[in-house]
Amino acid sequence: MASPTQVTASTCCYCGVGCGVLIEYDGEQILGVAGDPSHPANFGKLCSKGSTLHLTGDLDARALYPELRLGKGLARSRTDWDSALDHAAAVFAETIREHGPDSVAFYISGQLLTEDYYAFNKLARALVGTHNIDSNSRLCMSSAVVGYKRSLGADAPPCSYEDIERSDCLLIAGSNMAYAHPVLFRRLEEAKARRPEMQIIVIDPRRTDTCELADLHLAILPGTDVALFHGILHILLWEGWIDRRYIDAHTEGFEALKNLVRDYSPAATADICGISLDSLQRCAELIGRAPSFLSLWCMGLNQSSSGSAKNSALINLHLATGQIGKPGAGPFSLTGQPNAMGGRETGSLSNLLPGHREAGNAEHRAEVATYWGVDALPETPGLSAIELFDAVHDGRIKALWIACTNPAQSLPNQNKVHEALAACPFVVVQEAFFTTETCRYADLLLPAASWGENEGTVTNSERRVSHVRRAVPAPAEARPDWSITCDFARRLETLLRPGLPSLFDFADSEALFEEYKHLTAQRDLDLSGLSYALLDNLGPQQWPFAPGARQGTARLYADGRFPTTSGRAQFHADPYRAPKEKREARYSLTLNTGRLRDQWHGMSRTGTAARLFGHVEAAVLGLHPDELRRRRLQDGDLIKLRSRRGSLILPVQTDESVRPGQAWLPMHWGDRFLKGLGTNVLTQPAFDPLSKQPELKHAGVEVDKVELPWQLFALVEGEVQSRFEALRPLFEDFAYASLTPTGRERPALLIRAASAVAPQPELLAQIDRLLRLNQGPVLAYDDPRRAVGKRVRIEDGRIVSIRLAGETAASEWLRSLWLDGQADADLRRWLLAPLSVPPGNASANTRGKTLCNCLNVSEGAVCAGIERGLDLDGLKQTLKCGTSCGSCVPEIKRLLAQQSTAVNA
Repeated sequence: MASPTQVTASTCCYCGVGCGVLIEYDGEQILGVAGDPSHPANFGKLCSKGSTLHLTGDLDARALYPELRLGKGLARSRTDWDSALDHAAAVFAETIREHGPDSVAFYISGQLLTEDYYAFNKLARALVGTHNIDSNSRLCMSSAVVGYKRSLGADAPPCSYEDIERSDCLLIAGSNMAYAHPVLFRRLEEAKARRPEMQIIVIDPRRTDTCELADLHLAILPGTDVALFHGILHILLWEGWIDRRYIDAHTEGFEALKNLVRDYSPAATADICGISLDSLQRCAELIGRAPSFLSLWCMGLNQSSSGSAKNSALINLHLATGQIGKPGAGPFSLTGQPNAMGGRETGSLSNLLPGHREAGNAEHRAEVATYWGVDALPETPGLSAIELFDAVHDGRIKALWIACTNPAQSLPNQNKVHEALAACPFVVVQEAFFTTETCRYADLLLPAASWGENEGTVTNSERRVSHVRRAVPAPAEARPDWSITCDFARRLETLLRPGLPSLFDFADSEALFEEYKHLTAQRDLDLSGLSYALLDNLGPQQWPFAPGARQGTARLYADGRFPTTSGRAQFHADPYRAPKEKREARYSLTLNTGRLRDQWHGMSRTGTAARLFGHVEAAVLGLHPDELRRRRLQDGDLIKLRSRRGSLILPVQTDESVRPGQAWLPMHWGDRFLKGLGTNVLTQPAFDPLSKQPELKHAGVEVDKVELPWQLFALVEGEVQSRFEALRPLFEDFAYASLTPTGRERPALLIRAASAVAPQPELLAQIDRLLRLNQGPVLAYDDPRRAVGKRVRIEDGRIVSIRLAGETAASEWLRSLWLDGQADADLRRWLLAPLSVPPGNASANTRGKTLCNCLNVSEGAVCAGIERGLDLDGLKQTLKCGTSCGSCVPEIKRLLAQQSTAVNA
């Protein structure tokens, strides 16, 4: 008898908005999700990713048991937890004794819960005695951390989400908010609809969906943000649009900045940034005349070799205009990961300590050491992410523990990263999904619990702490991250500090939180008034939240006092410096990377939900039409995209959102879904000198057409993850291969591949067996002379598997038949035909991509509705598109505008 459905309130595990979710479950498995109407981050709304969380629990992709190998050339085999952790403790202890504590390192994640972070920090710094612990937040938020700390005195975003609704002028810089923080973008759309006089400025080299809401879009040249902000300040000064009283009373360093920005005249700035003088002037005027001015930014500013300067230059505009500490105003960085803020709070970057302390500060080290009951914390600085993996590569780090992150996909210069992981003597990977690119390098794989299976806390972009509640037990032998970490630490301390009381005697995650929160007492981020019980009773709260408080702090610095030595905010006069790689004859394009609407990070989770590939099904390089014409390329041509560090083969397509001279490639693709080492085989490891954040958003690249005449198309229904694991290795010898889930009610695996010559028949036979095309109700045709082969499996009157080899022109209409759940009676006649003319009633797929993932509405259906004269409201009413999460609305508006332009033309 099935258990009754229950509901637990928790939070989403994707972006930094921190949406509340209601998890529906039956005691054993998660059945569905809904937005939590009571959560102040989202008030019941979810995006396309959050609303499909329940579809990402495929056990075929999960790490379920500890696995160990005793040699690099060996396969891992299942082991028990005691053996796994005893072995890890022995290896770490021996390495530390022989080579010192800095010969080991920990690389963790902004997706961990705060309690997990705290356990890792205490393990590394108090027990092992190293600051070699860094987080993948180094790749996304460390420049924002530096910007806040050096300009305002603390890593504390001073704003709240409600400021988005209350602002008169809102600037979005380096963020495709519509994709990266969609629920927050919905809130902005609604505010703009209520208050159309609100002015929205978007600064982005691409014309993204976010630009559809903009009153002004500045498509600056990549990397020129510092010059732009200095140029804006030049105009503000010239026009008298600054708040001299605020500057004199609450800031320092303005005269030096004033002298610097004299060189950034409107003409010079417009030239550097590649924008018109009029648009620059208008931008400055909108900011200067606004009663309230709010800025939002993300990776376009942070992922840069000048990321800290970009952050401080933007904050300068707020200080110069007095636009901080009041409703609708302030500099507001949008966090990329669900708990990157919690990681910053607990000290989970190598240069930080818990409670917004500095590892380089002797007084701070002594405070934490005393609280933890150890003699001292190490003085030697720790390594940041890029430095850390360089140290792995050159052999300085001999034991590496990786938790909840995928550096073999996400770090720049992937060739070097893979070499490092392959050579490291001992690699531990603590992970929920065994499918990540990093797991192949694990000598010890430890299965971790995942979303819906953990309890703890997270902090979102507006400093709001939420209680994450467990709904179901973790599968098989998977365990919560804090539990794994503390269990290992207890075993290691018996070897490193025998006979002493344990530092890791925590019964549950709440015990960790209770110990950690006191390290924040009376500091800028004071969490000491919070508890699990309080969060359950009062709901999510913004810090600081001291003991006795009944509500959090919505806005910081209203009194004009800042946590600096002088109590004043600091202007910083950093000159504009160009990105590290400039366009040149050999690399004539600038590569920009970013997010897709329905995917997240390296797709270890979203990649298990087939429907999330409906909007963009495979990796494609976007180029301006002029660049395609110049290179004599057409949409769909396979190209080699190369940088100074590596190359990829993938299709190219027209993309009018980018300017000539630029290229666009989503960040999500790694070696799992696309043969090669993914997008980051191209990106560069150059980093900001202060934040150590790498320049992932800017790389010099070139495009060459490749001739791969032999191509393959395949599709097979059912058992997607297990078939993927079996089929993916068979495509290593193909020059190009893309394997992605597809479908909705009937998930399937979609494969496209190409090579210069046909593969051996034996390889095709292996592929056919895994596609279920080697026997049974299969229609087959082979022409060995032309290396052409066609296979279609039909069950119960519909297609369930396809393989076209050597000739793939029929792929789209065959796929259309599969989508329709039918098989045309004339298929056998087509198999004998030399080309792709559809038989009988079959027709090419006119659906196009899935525009609305929530309601399964295709681009073709929307375009047909527009042709019938439907406007946005009519499309919503008739097709229901845009009525759930709303992420598709900007794209629908763009299609409507294109139709209007075509009619007027």
